[in-house]
Amino acid sequence: MKKKLSIITVVKNDEKNIEKTIKSIVFQKKKDYEYIIIDGKSNDGTITKIRKYKKKIDKIISKKDKGIYDAMNKGLKLSKGEIIVFCNSGDFFYKNSLNKVIGLFDANNYDFVFGTVIRNYTKKKIIKHGFDFDRILYNFDFSTSHTTGFFLKKKIYNLIGNYNLKFKISADYDLYFRLYKKGLNGGFTKKNIRVGNVASGGYSSKISYFEHLIEESKIRIHNKQNIYMVLLIFINSLIKHPLKFLGIN
Repeated sequence: MKKKLSIITVVKNDEKNIEKTIKSIVFQKKKDYEYIIIDGKSNDGTITKIRKYKKKIDKIISKKDKGIYDAMNKGLKLSKGEIIVFCNSGDFFYKNSLNKVIGLFDANNYDFVFGTVIRNYTKKKIIKHGFDFDRILYNFDFSTSHTTGFFLKKKIYNLIGNYNLKFKISADYDLYFRLYKKGLNGGFTKKNIRVGNVASGGYSSKISYFEHLIEESKIRIHNKQNIYMVLLIFINSLIKHPLKFLGIN
C-alpha cells in the first residue's frame, strides 16, 4: 500500500546530531509514512547511530555522493509516498506536527505546504513562517520555512523536476522558482503551529552572502528573468545589506 508521506534525511559525518533527527521522526504519532536515510559514506560513528533504529527505517543508503542536492535527489528517486519532505541531520520535527500538515493537504487539496519552523542562528532564534512567491521575482533572500518545513507532492516533483546539480548552494531556490512559474496551489501552517526546528551550522551557513547572491543571480537568469532586472536586484541587495556583504552579521 502506498504511503501518504515520504520523509528523507540526508547526512554525512554527523554522529553528534543524527540521532536527535531520527528520534523526532520514528516517534511521531503519524505512522503512514516511509523513512529513508541517505548517508554520504560517513567515516565517523554516524552509520552506527543510524543502525540502532534500522527496524523503524525503510531504506538506508550509504554511498558517496556529489553533495547535498545529489543526495536529496537520490532520496527522491527512492521515495514512493504521495508527499515528500526532507528533515536533514541536525533538524527535527516537533511532536505530532506531521499529522497537522497532512490535515492541510487533505482539507485543501494542496500541491505543497510550507510549515512554520524555528531557525537557530548563532545568537538568536528566528521563526520562518509562510511564503510569498511574489518576492521571488524582486528580492534575494527569498524567505521560506526551509526544506524541513517544505512539503511537496511527488507528482509535482515529477512535473517540475528534482534539484538541479548545476547549483551547489541554492538549488532549493531554483526549485521554488520553477514551482512559482507553474502557478500551483499551496498553503502554509499557522504561525503558532510549529512543524520543525532547523539547526545552525549547515552547509549554506558556511557560504558568504556574496556567493549566495552570485548563485541566486545565475538561477534568475537560468529561469529567464530579465538580465537588467537581475542586475538591479543584485545591486539593491548589496546596498540594503552592506554588513552581510562584508561578512558581518
